[in-house]
Amino acid sequence: MFAPEVEKLLNEQIVAEIYSANLYLSMSAWLREKNLDGYGHWYYVQYKEEMDHALIFFNFILNAGGSVELGAIEAPPTGFASLEAILQQTLEHEQSVTALIYAIVEEAQEVRDFKTTQFLDWFVKEQVEEEDNASTNIGRYQTFGGDSMGLHTLDQEMGARVYVQTAQLALVENA
Repeated sequence: MFAPEVEKLLNEQIVAEIYSANLYLSMSAWLREKNLDGYGHWYYVQYKEEMDHALIFFNFILNAGGSVELGAIEAPPTGFASLEAILQQTLEHEQSVTALIYAIVEEAQEVRDFKTTQFLDWFVKEQVEEEDNASTNIGRYQTFGGDSMGLHTLDQEMGARVYVQTAQLALVENA
């Protein structure tokens, strides 16, 4: 069982994670349309990870005796100004997701919901990684992406990313 506000925030986070997935899938499509297939692949893997995150919240709510209530998912943008704009938007988006996670942590701590606080510890750490990845991608692009050969090399490196199902998903699916 959850305090009503904690359960509400957890359900809203499922929606936010699915929106994130859709945003990254939209970015992937735009990048591939611009022949930046490596970056497109990187964002496709990011899409899969965000869907994992949504499922982690989904399973946690159910495993902890709560009720899942899915809300509407806003359509993501489909047009972007440039690769650099996508990279910057990614960092800003991840910072907003971090704020959402922190809000759930704060509410769970306020009502002494230790199971949710403990559960969210992984997401707090995950957001450090997400923001670092986004910042690193911006920095690498700004340093090396200014010429066609540098951009080509970055694109190839981004395409080497491999999707691995989030271990946390396996933990909550088997709980």
